[in-house]
Amino acid sequence: MPDESIITSLTIIRYPKRYIFFALLAMAIHRFPLLLNKKIHFWKLLGCGRGGGFSKKPDWQQWAILVVREKQDMPDTQTGMLKMLYGSFIAGWYKCWKCETHSFLLEPVSGHGAWDRKPAFGILPASIEHEGRIAVLTRATIRFNKLKRFWAHVEDTSALVSKAPGLEYSVSIGEIPFVKQATFSIWNSMEDMKAFAYATRHVDIVQKTRSEKWYGEEMFVRFRVLAIYKDLK
Repeated sequence: MPDESIITSLTIIRYPKRYIFFALLAMAIHRFPLLLNKKIHFWKLLGCGRGGGFSKKPDWQQWAILVVREKQDMPDTQTGMLKMLYGSFIAGWYKCWKCETHSFLLEPVSGHGAWDRKPAFGILPASIEHEGRIAVLTRATIRFNKLKRFWAHVEDTSALVSKAPGLEYSVSIGEIPFVKQATFSIWNSMEDMKAFAYATRHVDIVQKTRSEKWYGEEMFVRFRVLAIYKDLK
């Protein structure tokens, strides 16, 4: 069963164009307060691609932070929420550089795979019945000798995602350009998500990833959406 004592958060941060330097700087220095926070079990500082699916074109204004941490009562204010999740230094940084933030509070419910050889979201069942909105994180480390094959299929996959019925939101995120890639999406229902997942063209691409062994590591996780906070400053 999922561990109900932890919560996952994903925040998409958009910097004004004139402050892109500080976005790059944050990737270097924000790791220290995250490492020192004993309530955080797992974290990643991530870049964002353009468009909703896997993308090799970076969006230099948009970045992301993902954290798995101990659950606690949510503050009454939006600013307090960012401080609770990431600490005062990171929350203050976003305010100082006039960032827009779009945060998702999530509870992992099912999935498989590993992130850096770790069960980042706890030990989860492979599948579970779920009603209502569902979020999905798909990530992979692409083998170097399969990069050309992988990226040759990206445009087809991204086009499928953007047109999928029931898709509410989708963003491309990643740790290392071209090699370590992920997508995060929110769907109106499990039925909408499954309809896309088992669409003929999408299934064909998934089968190629397995038969040709494109990935050195992969992960697929479904989440219950607890709350969404948009355009915080």
